[in-house]
Amino acid sequence: MEQNKIKLFLEYLQVERQYSDQTVKAYRSDLEEFCTFLAQNGGEKPFKEIDHLDVSVFMTHLFDQNYSRTTVSRKLSSLRSFYNFLAKNDLVTSNPFKSIKLKKHQNQLPRFFYQKEMNALFEAANSDSALAPRDTALLEVLYGTGIRVSECASLKWANVDFSLRMMLIRGKGDKERYVPFGQYCDNALRIYQASCEKPLMSKYHKKHDYVFVNHYGDPITATGIEYVLNQIIAKSSLTSHIHPHMLRHTFATQLLNNGADLRTVQELLGHSSLSTTQIYTHVTPENLQSNYRKFFPRATHE
Repeated sequence: MEQNKIKLFLEYLQVERQYSDQTVKAYRSDLEEFCTFLAQNGGEKPFKEIDHLDVSVFMTHLFDQNYSRTTVSRKLSSLRSFYNFLAKNDLVTSNPFKSIKLKKHQNQLPRFFYQKEMNALFEAANSDSALAPRDTALLEVLYGTGIRVSECASLKWANVDFSLRMMLIRGKGDKERYVPFGQYCDNALRIYQASCEKPLMSKYHKKHDYVFVNHYGDPITATGIEYVLNQIIAKSSLTSHIHPHMLRHTFATQLLNNGADLRTVQELLGHSSLSTTQIYTHVTPENLQSNYRKFFPRATHE
C-alpha cells in the first residue's frame, strides 16, 4: 500500500511535472532510504502515522551517515514534496517535514573554470578518437550555452536553428526558453554531425532526432555525458574532478564578469527565481585586483 503511494508520486513527477529521469531517480532513492530507515527502526509505519519524533530520529540518522549539508537538505526537500503530494490527495492529514529546516549557512562560491583550464579541456577533447568531434561539441554546447546536462541529453536537432544560432531548450517543469550559441559551438556541431553522428547512426541503423549519441548511435544519457567529461579531464593536465555543472557555472560567471545583467543570465540559465542566479554575482580574483587598482587611489604609485 505504501509503495503504491510512492509509485503514484513518482508518476506525478514524471508525467505532470515533466521532471527528468535523473531527477525522478534521485527522488526514488531518497524515498527508498526513508522506507529502509523505518523498516530498520521499529517496523514500517504507515506514512500517515509518521510524526515529528520519527522525523527527528531520521535527521539524526542522515547526519550519522556523514552526508553533506547539501545532501541532507535535498533529501528533506524530497520528503517534504512527497508529503505535500500525499496531503493534496488526502492520503495523509499533515506533513511532518513541513516545519523542518536546516540552519542557514554561508553559501560557498560556485566552482568554475578559468580560461586556461577551459583551453586544457578543449585540447584534451581534440584527440585522435573517432568520437572526438562529439566530445568537442559536447564541451562547446555545455560551456557556450550554460544548459543543464539533462537538457543537453534531451536536445534534438529540430530545436537547433543554425540560421539564427538559437536553441529551444526544454528545462525543469517542461518550461521552454531560447538560448543563443556562437560560432565555435556552430562549427563544432556541424563537424560532429557530418563526421561522427551521421556515420554512427548509419552504421548501427539508428533513427532518432537527438543531437548527442553514444558509440552505438543511441541517444546519450546524462550519466553518459558525465562519463565523457570525466574521460576528458583524465586526459587533460587538470587535477580536479569535473562536473557538468561547473561548465554552467563558468558560463554564468563569465557573462556577469563581462557586464551582462543579472536578469539576462537568469533567462539564459532557465532559473525561475532571480535569487538562484545571484550566487553567480561573485567576481574572479583577477577582476577584484583590476578594479582595486583602477578605483582605489592608493593602490598604485603616481
